[in-house]
Amino acid sequence: MKITNIKQQMRRQDRYSIYVDGKYAFSFSENELIASGLHSGQELSDQDLHGLKDQAVLDKAYDRTLNLISHRPRSAWELRDYLKRKDYDEEVSAHTMQRLQDRGYVDDADFARRWVETRRLLRSTSQRRLRQELLQKHITTDIIDQVLSADETDERQVLRDLIDRKRKQTKYQDNLKLMQYLSRQGFNYEDIKTTLAEE
Repeated sequence: MKITNIKQQMRRQDRYSIYVDGKYAFSFSENELIASGLHSGQELSDQDLHGLKDQAVLDKAYDRTLNLISHRPRSAWELRDYLKRKDYDEEVSAHTMQRLQDRGYVDDADFARRWVETRRLLRSTSQRRLRQELLQKHITTDIIDQVLSADETDERQVLRDLIDRKRKQTKYQDNLKLMQYLSRQGFNYEDIKTTLAEE
């Protein structure tokens, strides 16, 4: 068997299709192709081809997860869940997660810190709500406690700012509706009552 062609893919220009004896056999990322040293005209045994196809599966799984975290950081659980949904077996998933961890792309403590910072910048969010969101991402309670204790945001001020914004909407002129909304956002009932009384 012989590698007869190596073509850059049209849709994913960072990936290359490898053809063996004139037929598509597998694809590699640009980095994997360079590392493998494959070239047109190269002779392959059945064992070589089998090993390269296995490597191609690992390469694609890693490539896909890198693409996923390029949009936003992900927790370790989110990445494992993604690989599971893509039908990768345990061995491929474990190899991919290890590779990501070795390169510093998986760090739940860093993920949690960034999550809290981003949510604080984007909207008025209570610590209770942040805790719930991080638990949904399967972040451990130890990490959540550590990150939230380091968060110096004044929860009362966040609540005041949110009340000020919501009061501009007609439906939140009603104290009961406003209290129900703030409670759904995870704010403490006593804090809500006190802050509204201050208002």
